[in-house]
Amino acid sequence: MPENPQEVYDDTNVFAKILRQEIPAKIIYESTHALAFFDAFPKAPLHALVIPKGTYRDLKDFLAHATTEEILDFWKTVQATLDKLDLKEGFRLLSNSGAHGGQEVPHFHIHLCGGEKLGPMLAHR
Repeated sequence: MPENPQEVYDDTNVFAKILRQEIPAKIIYESTHALAFFDAFPKAPLHALVIPKGTYRDLKDFLAHATTEEILDFWKTVQATLDKLDLKEGFRLLSNSGAHGGQEVPHFHIHLCGGEKLGPMLAHR
């Protein structure tokens, strides 16, 4: 068992519930190890989330503990999602991690945003 409580995966998070089909999501693409769906609270005209099906808290946890097959499948799911969204003019890929990174759901995920010209990445201080 991890010594740090922050290293324990919280299976009550919203993405775990989506994976267990306890709450609905508008699925874009599903693979063996990953799921892509539209964000319920979009920040752009097209706003998708891609999550691994495994219990990974953030990118560091995913890269440290996922199998090569899971990692490859995750990024292939990102590619399939981009193909389905047809973001010809460009897109933003973002993953928040930890409190300082603004992570709201403690399950590794990436945001794919597009459909219009996006503003600056971070607000000016």
